[in-house]
Formats: sequence, structure tokens, C-alpha cells
Amino acid sequence: MAKDVDRGRRKLLRTAAASGLGAGLLTVGAAAPARAEGEVARAEAARAEAAERADGAGARDAGVRVAVLLYDRVTALDAIGPYEVLCRVPGVTVTMVAEKAGPLLTDTGELGLVAERSLDSVERADVLLVPGGGGTAATMANPAVLEWIRRIHRGSLWTTSVCTGSLILGAAGLLRGRPATTHWASRSYLADAGATYTPGRFVESGKIITAAGVSAGIDMGLHLAARLSDERTAQAMQLAVEYDPDPPFDAGTPEKAGPELRQLALELLAAADMSGS
Repeated sequence: MAKDVDRGRRKLLRTAAASGLGAGLLTVGAAAPARAEGEVARAEAARAEAAERADGAGARDAGVRVAVLLYDRVTALDAIGPYEVLCRVPGVTVTMVAEKAGPLLTDTGELGLVAERSLDSVERADVLLVPGGGGTAATMANPAVLEWIRRIHRGSLWTTSVCTGSLILGAAGLLRGRPATTHWASRSYLADAGATYTPGRFVESGKIITAAGVSAGIDMGLHLAARLSDERTAQAMQLAVEYDPDPPFDAGTPEKAGPELRQLALELLAAADMSGS
């Protein structure tokens, strides 16, 4: 049944594209709109640096390589939100990586994600993405993971995080003296890493981009898609995933929600995480 649904979805997309409904998606790489000179130069420099680091023609053909770090009790949407945006950007390959290849349970204990590669099999990546989750503290104390992050960061074009993934970057020593963001309940911990909490859905500092909690990873993913390709492609991907937030409630930040909802949110998060521990 699932295979029939998947085939039907693909057939529908092909039909829409052939009839012109998907023409914008098919032609996004044909002609980019005029952009600021600095942005064009930065995008070109990023592509040139990625090609220069590639080993041989086969590696160059692989395009931009994105490594998403997984670990026990990671938050699913932290990883999957940016993945859904980036995996369809032309020339971009996204790979899930963990200390050991194989399945891992997310923070609720009810959903699994699969790491295709182990850390020791990934020597470089153009983009590193570190999600957050209930396993953040354990990952911060894992010297093998932290050393791998530092090694990948030395050769990356972009090093990024979602939610409390920024605390893992901080534990690796990458946020000292930098502005950064994280999940609202963990803002105070950024100071322990020598970072300065800065409000925003995502914060860019040099080649490091940190996103706020969970859903903010989609915003960062779209921003990163524009950096790795162009704004038109990123806009097309926003449409492709139909990302047009219009929530039924206006309680998406702790400032808007107030103290009672903040407490309830923390209790719900803790209860779900405990069920997966």
C-alpha cells in the first residue's frame, strides 16, 4: 500500500511538471535573479572552495556534501527539517552520520532514524549539521564525537546546528566569542561555551550558523540552501515543502507564551524525553 501511495505521488508530481504547474521547480537553476555583488561573490567562493577540496573528478561530481550528526535521543525534526530542504537542492548530497552506522532512537523512544555512515568513515564534509535533543549532554561529553566535529569544522564551508546542537558545538570549542542561538530553555548555557545569546530564528557568525529550537531548523535550511545555490532555488524549495507557517496560536516564543505555558511546555518535553530514556 505504501509503495502504491509513493508511486502515485511521484506520478502526480511528474504530471504537474509536464503540464507546466511545476515549471518553476524545473527551471530554478536556469537563470538566477540579479543579486547583490557581495552575495554572488560569496556563493561563487563557496562553490570554488568545495570543488578545490574535492578529491578527483568523482568527488567533484558529488557536489556539496552535507553531514548530519545523529546520536541517541536526538530530536527528529532538528535533523529532518533541514534535511527535507537541503536534500533536493541540485548538487547537494545529505548523509546521516553517527558514531556507529545503523538505527538510533530519537528522544521520544518511539521513532528511529538510520545513520548511513560512521564517524570514522567520514573524513570531510562541506556542511556539518548538528541537531539537538535529549542526548545533548551525553554527546557534549563524548570526546570522540567532539574531536570529529572539530576535524570536520576545519575543512567545512559551513558548520551549523539546530536547537541544543549549538551546545554541542560549544563543547567542541567552536562558539567562543561568537553570537549564537539555541532552544529557548537552554539560552543560559551558551555562556558556558563562551558564546553570547543572540535572538533570532538563526544566527550567522562567520561560517557558523546556529538555529533556535526545533522548527527553526527549517528556516536555517532555507537560508543555507540559498548560500549553497541561489535565492531562487531556496525559494523554490520553500514552495516545494510548502513552508508557509500560519499557526493557530501565537505562543511560539517564551516571551509570547508567558510563564504558565513555559512551565507546561517544559513538563511536556521532559515527560516525552523520559519515555524514551
